[in-house]
Amino acid sequence: MFILPNSDTMIILEGEYSPWIVLLSVVIACLASYTALSLNERIQQNSFFSRNFWLTLASIAMGMGIWSMHFIGMSAFMLPVSMDYDIIQTIISVFPAVLASYLAFYFSNQKNKTQLSYVIAGITMGIGIASMHYIGMSAMKMDAKFVYKPWLFLTSVVIAIIVSYVALYIFSTMRRFTRNLVVKMITSIIMGLAVASMHYTGMSAVVFYSETPLIEHANHAHSMNLPLLILFITVGISIFLALSGLSSILDRYVDYRLNYYDALTLLPNRRQFEKKLDMSFTYGSLAIIHLDSIEKWNSGYGYVFGDNIIKEVGQRIIQHKPEMAEAYRIEGNRFALLITGYHHYEQFRESLAKIMNELMQPIEISDHKFIIDMVCALSTGNREKETKQLFLNATAVLQHSSIEYKHEVIEYDPNIHIFSFERSIIQDIDKAMDNHELFIVYQPKIGSNKAIIGAEALLRWNHPTQGFISPAVFIPALEENGKITDVTDWIIEQVCHEMGNWIVNHYPLKAVSINIPGQYITSPRLMDVLKNSVSKYKIDSHFLELEITETSVINNIENAINSIGEFRKYGFRVALDDFGTGLSSLSYLKRLPITTVKIDKSFVDGVPESEKDSAIIKAIIVLCHSLNMDVIIEGVETEAQVNFLSQMPEKPGIQGYYYSPPLKREDLAKWVQHFQEQQETMSQK
Repeated sequence: MFILPNSDTMIILEGEYSPWIVLLSVVIACLASYTALSLNERIQQNSFFSRNFWLTLASIAMGMGIWSMHFIGMSAFMLPVSMDYDIIQTIISVFPAVLASYLAFYFSNQKNKTQLSYVIAGITMGIGIASMHYIGMSAMKMDAKFVYKPWLFLTSVVIAIIVSYVALYIFSTMRRFTRNLVVKMITSIIMGLAVASMHYTGMSAVVFYSETPLIEHANHAHSMNLPLLILFITVGISIFLALSGLSSILDRYVDYRLNYYDALTLLPNRRQFEKKLDMSFTYGSLAIIHLDSIEKWNSGYGYVFGDNIIKEVGQRIIQHKPEMAEAYRIEGNRFALLITGYHHYEQFRESLAKIMNELMQPIEISDHKFIIDMVCALSTGNREKETKQLFLNATAVLQHSSIEYKHEVIEYDPNIHIFSFERSIIQDIDKAMDNHELFIVYQPKIGSNKAIIGAEALLRWNHPTQGFISPAVFIPALEENGKITDVTDWIIEQVCHEMGNWIVNHYPLKAVSINIPGQYITSPRLMDVLKNSVSKYKIDSHFLELEITETSVINNIENAINSIGEFRKYGFRVALDDFGTGLSSLSYLKRLPITTVKIDKSFVDGVPESEKDSAIIKAIIVLCHSLNMDVIIEGVETEAQVNFLSQMPEKPGIQGYYYSPPLKREDLAKWVQHFQEQQETMSQK
């Protein structure tokens, strides 16, 4: 292996390299490194696929790259003999490279690493790469023999170990920089050159010789099909890159499914249902099917049994619903069927009767046959204003004291149902505030430099018997019955108390906006509540922002202007919410002394696909900035929307599900910490 035979007939064979193929081998090594780095990013990110999945793919990509670089490098070396390869040994040689790469990625993604672990991993990986190289060398079959120069042989192994150590350093210590494209490309080139240096050092350690005179002295290329190998490598790396890209799309799809679909029935969930209701449509009918006493089945037979009931009911609804109806699971024991657009109301009602008749048939689960008691509430509307009340009206039916769960379809009657529902809300609201059934969630706002600039406080109600009640249901009832002012005072008190804690604990989120109902804006009581709250919890008034809507002040514009002016004098910020949805937005924008404009979600939904929507939102942002007003875009949900808004010179603030849904305070703390860590990592690139 290391000693040349002593023979008078021995001939030392000299070879030469093809520069273009050498360059190709280095390019392949760099491309493999880039692919592996890209896949390694997926290991560090939250993904539907496990870390082991991405770890394996990254290892295969890097290992195949090292292996491919070796054999292309061998093809670049020309000797005056014919050469072939042993297929089995050639295939075996790829495993040490993949295993060594796996080890490198495994160690680089560990949280707690020591210098000793780096050294051990570097030695192990280096030996793995060297083993691949020399197993590949032994796979050569040719009319010549070879031995190794001991010191160069040892040098090549040492280089492999050093390269491995450097690779571990790059993949772990510097991995936070690799999301930057330029840094990732430079790192890939360094890795590719490092792998190539080991290979060509190992090749320089080889002495080829023949003990018999050669019949032919012309240089011969290897018998390997080089174009086919290049094609195989290119396709392989392309597949890995495509898989990485597709996985990102798949992760987003999975995230969308988790956020907008019910995991048990696979039906759209409440969030999707509410988005649909927010759309404008002229005609519509809504049916809510409420299952009674699901809790008794859960407690008697277990939650798996209860889940099977829900799935069975969901399947029957899907099988028998009208084709034009969209089905949702909106709560644990409630399904909804919604029809928008012109339709035959009687046909829909008949379909509901058939569904309820089907649901009267016994359900059989785990050798148990039983009938689930339920009722169907139906509401309809033929004007846009009425369609916005569909859910409120259907809920009013379900809240009425006369309801019996006998598989009936009960239509909403304004003379019977609305009073009962509103009375129930008004009666329970004081108890809800005292018993913490009402609670605040916060949706973060992100500024132009990706910093958290504040959050909007939003009200939620988890009723002890009725479950989660949508704000779209209870807030209009509170407004109509004069209870919204008491609730607003409660919100101000809760938010200021929380902000006081944030200030004491040096929490990075300080500014919070609170929605103020229209009729309360001009009340002296509001100013007193605000002053007392900020004084009590030692809060700077400019950290509190009052959100008002244009439609809420339209009937009392002069008094509203005076009141807003007083808020501004005391230091409170004032935002005009849902900008653009009123009738005279520009005139009020000119007259109201506001600090911030919040652009309604409807303006960003079509961005950037719609040129008209994009042009409109640009014009609004430019106009607001020219008036020295801050701009917040509501309802931002996609990366394309974020990229579009971030590219604007004015760079408005962003609020929406792309960054975060509304969060409870304990969840908000975790989100803020995670978001700041992400931004710190990005800023260090």
